[in-house]
Amino acid sequence: MKKIFYLCTLVLLFSCGNKKEVTVKPKEKQLNISILLDLSDRISTTRCPATPEHYQRDLEIVKTVTEYFKSNMNKLTAWKAKGKIRVFFSPPPSSSTINEIAGSLKIDCSKLENKMRKQVYDTITTLFGNSLTQIYNQTNATSAWEGSDIWRFFKNDVRDYCEDQDTTYRNILIILTDGYLYHQQSDYNKDNRYSYLLTKNMKQFRNQNWKQQIDESDFGLMTERNDLQNLEVLVLELCAENSNNKIDEDIMKYVLGKWFSEMKVAKYQVYSSDLPSNTKVRVENFLNN
Repeated sequence: MKKIFYLCTLVLLFSCGNKKEVTVKPKEKQLNISILLDLSDRISTTRCPATPEHYQRDLEIVKTVTEYFKSNMNKLTAWKAKGKIRVFFSPPPSSSTINEIAGSLKIDCSKLENKMRKQVYDTITTLFGNSLTQIYNQTNATSAWEGSDIWRFFKNDVRDYCEDQDTTYRNILIILTDGYLYHQQSDYNKDNRYSYLLTKNMKQFRNQNWKQQIDESDFGLMTERNDLQNLEVLVLELCAENSNNKIDEDIMKYVLGKWFSEMKVAKYQVYSSDLPSNTKVRVENFLNN
């Protein structure tokens, strides 16, 4: 009887010792990517010169995003790929030409046949690059700095524009802005909360104890909602208007992070403008994780 017991014990030990752990990979989600562009004078080659220019940095960012979109299509295969990607402005520019070009930068693979999805795969990076180059060139040529009302966009439109109710989609919003948030149609404040971030309400914090002062005074952006649990937000290209006030970028990152947390954004990152090669790594890390 003891021999049988020992034999059974050895069999069990052998079985357990050779059992392999099975790693289950998470299911690849469909992508729903929105890219919100700030057409303010931040892209001006004369007012805000840089090397590379800021509009060129934007183009490289969008290229990285479209390449990621393509890799998702590749993983899902053509007949399963139903990703969505679009570039837009809020509010829409007054230029009908820019609006027409932007209209071509709206891709919805869920409504396309396999042949057309293949065409999207082959052409999306070139299409977005060429079209945005036209938009930036026209904006710089006309100096029509219309800016972006990012605060009002989050207040009124973000869920309608950037969230797909189908849970098989991953909702991602990418915002390209210098971080100075202002639009003439949204100029409000209540106590120490504002609809904008500008020098006039940030300069008081340009000191060593800025974070403590912001917390104690409850300085920040006015929060109008707390229902963005299904949205990921990546903000890129923050840039202080004066190199002597680089602290502005720290303040903007902190205030935007506080705002996103209050709106219950699922995941967010905020980064300053950098060389395209460095920003590329940050974008890829955000999208891949």
